Amino acid sequence: MPSPESLALPALCGPTKDLMNIGVYGSGYLGTIMSACLADFGTPVTCFDTDSSRIMDLAQGVIPFHEKNLKEVIRRNIRAGRLIYSTESESLAQRAKIIFLAEDSSRYLEDVALNIAKVSAQDGVLVISTPAPVGTCRRIEEKIRAAGCKQTIVSHPVFLTDGCSVEDFNWPDRIILGTDSSAAVMEIKGIYRPLVMRGVPVIVTNYETAELVRESSTAFVATKISFINELSSLCEKVNADAVDLALALGLDKKIAPRCLQPGVGFGGSFVETEMDSLAQLASGHNVSLKVLQAAREVNRMLSERMVDKISRMMENVAGKEVAILGLSYKPNTNSVAGSSSIMLARGLTKKGAKVRAYDPVAIPEAQMELTSSVRYCDSAYAAAEGTDAMVVGTGWPEFRGLDFEKVKRIMRRPVIVDTKNLLDPERLRSMGFQYVGVGRA
Repeated sequence: MPSPESLALPALCGPTKDLMNIGVYGSGYLGTIMSACLADFGTPVTCFDTDSSRIMDLAQGVIPFHEKNLKEVIRRNIRAGRLIYSTESESLAQRAKIIFLAEDSSRYLEDVALNIAKVSAQDGVLVISTPAPVGTCRRIEEKIRAAGCKQTIVSHPVFLTDGCSVEDFNWPDRIILGTDSSAAVMEIKGIYRPLVMRGVPVIVTNYETAELVRESSTAFVATKISFINELSSLCEKVNADAVDLALALGLDKKIAPRCLQPGVGFGGSFVETEMDSLAQLASGHNVSLKVLQAAREVNRMLSERMVDKISRMMENVAGKEVAILGLSYKPNTNSVAGSSSIMLARGLTKKGAKVRAYDPVAIPEAQMELTSSVRYCDSAYAAAEGTDAMVVGTGWPEFRGLDFEKVKRIMRRPVIVDTKNLLDPERLRSMGFQYVGVGRA
């Protein structure tokens, strides 16, 4: 837990100049992305933290996670002198007009906010972007006022998804600001000027509504995904096609196509945490969220259903070799948080299958989640060689471009289970594969 004294450490990337007026506290996933993308707007930004080793790595271009286009954004802005990494927190806080708190966890958020408020300019703005339960910003404001500090607090949830967070930051659906300070709103609009000028809506509300937007958005998407996955089961029974159904539903402007694709459920770094937080909030106020509860139950059942489907296709998976292509929960990220592929690997090994797995970037993270019984391979072909079935677990585009003639030659049995409906079923069946997708006849 940072203390006021720990906020004063030496800079690592040169001194901060008078131009510097924005700070981003946090060197994890959220803070790294926010600081880089804000700097890419042309604004000088310092990303600071008390974790000197992580700050040193970022200053040298070493990013501890895979995120599409992020490395290029960081390098570009470091070269331009707009992005600085530092542990010199106290002097930065004193000069920065606006400080974004962007840690991945809210565990120590209230203490961090108070400590920063004690050493920062009294007319400054503390923007809370760390994912936090409803009521957090109100408590932060009360604590800093009790300590005699006068900074303005703004709740500003940022909606990023692993694998396309740079795109999400630069092309957001909306900007949410929870505050009653019109001056703070104008300051933040100035920072986001490239987005505001493009017409991105800015919604100004109170703390609690802004905090609830994040959790409610996650819950709604989870419900949407669970709904199409339940319908995919019906499609298999009535000879309908879940992919065509999803397209038809998604073209309804009241529904929209994003996150309406059948598969093996939803995942992501903050999804379970935010749904837990929302469920606890409702329970604490004696409110029943039955739809959310049902969506989560559907999501948990999907993996078990897919394991059963694979087992039926192979008559019995015990002692059989199964290849899983993709371990991250979605393409273009190394995050395995809530990954359906990880759940499939666990379910298959529990039934006695010998699992071989490949992912372009997520193997190190998967190794921390799975037992040593999973064999990791350096290519999709190495994973498929000699197997009785190949499971597409993550929709990495490179899997579409595999040489399936070669795949068929090296597999023991030409069985493909496509949990993302990524591949062309007619082509594969014409080649002699036994192909099964999700919700497809």
